[in-house]
Amino acid sequence: MEKIEIIADDKQSLIRIDKFLQDRLANSSRNKIQDALKSGDILVNGKGIKPNYKIRPQDKITVQLPEKSHDHELKAQKIDLDIVFEDESILIINKPAGMVVHPGYNNWDETLVNGLIYHFDHLPISQNGEQRPGLVHRIDKDTTGLLVIAKTEASMTHLAKQFSDHSIERTYYAIVWGELKDDKGTIDANIGRSLKDRRLSSVFPEGDFGKTAITHYEVLKRLRYVTLAKCNLETGRTHQIRAHMKYIGHPLFNDAMYGGDKILKGERFSKYKAFVENCFKLLPRQALHAKTLGFIHPETSKYVEFDSELPENFSDLIIKWENYISHH
Repeated sequence: MEKIEIIADDKQSLIRIDKFLQDRLANSSRNKIQDALKSGDILVNGKGIKPNYKIRPQDKITVQLPEKSHDHELKAQKIDLDIVFEDESILIINKPAGMVVHPGYNNWDETLVNGLIYHFDHLPISQNGEQRPGLVHRIDKDTTGLLVIAKTEASMTHLAKQFSDHSIERTYYAIVWGELKDDKGTIDANIGRSLKDRRLSSVFPEGDFGKTAITHYEVLKRLRYVTLAKCNLETGRTHQIRAHMKYIGHPLFNDAMYGGDKILKGERFSKYKAFVENCFKLLPRQALHAKTLGFIHPETSKYVEFDSELPENFSDLIIKWENYISHH
């Protein structure tokens, strides 16, 4: 068993312990936290507490982490990793398209996690014993860009709290269908698992379902039928940018799951149709890249920020659209 200690802030508001821990322990579920409370694996100020206990300022919470499950034992696999930065406590990885971040149903091999455990020993398990070494967040299989990986238990806890507090700076570049009306805007609408298809995320504007989701966007380049936009995540829900952009009528270019793999704007001419089909072949996935990542470093307590280049085919797609609209 491994032990994690968290001390509540001086200004901590009264909140149930399961909600408090769910926000601060990476990849944890409320059910697992409640089970741990009932089994006595979570203590507050050295004492066992009821599942409905409310955290108070300066409370010291001790969490016992169970040993890793051996179901679908993780395999170390030699996978080339694009490491942007590394020190004793963190890694910054530039993830390519097509790479699944962690093993799961139908994807037990060749994931980022399989590569991580091949290259690095003793990565922290993502709390509750789940087999997600080092992970404090993730990006979709066909989205490219930057991920931070925790190399120690302390850095994992520190980073998980920043994600919980929405203090992490995350900027994505996206190509969306259509012309965004405003140069800047904010989408504030709950996101949750689709009630029709569990693989998708849906927007629930009335707030009856889902969780708070906020995306800030800014137009970088207008390309008549598509728009290059910068998106900053205030929250990090599954498929957040993809679901939010579809919700406001601008699905991501070539996003098959959210309807962006069809010609949604433009001309009826066969030449235009052929041009768009060639664009789909050039970037055979949703046009989304996690470009920058900024946070307080767990060891130095200083703000650090990392940037990445757009993938070549993403940049080529922008040039292709620029050339098309300049000649038509």
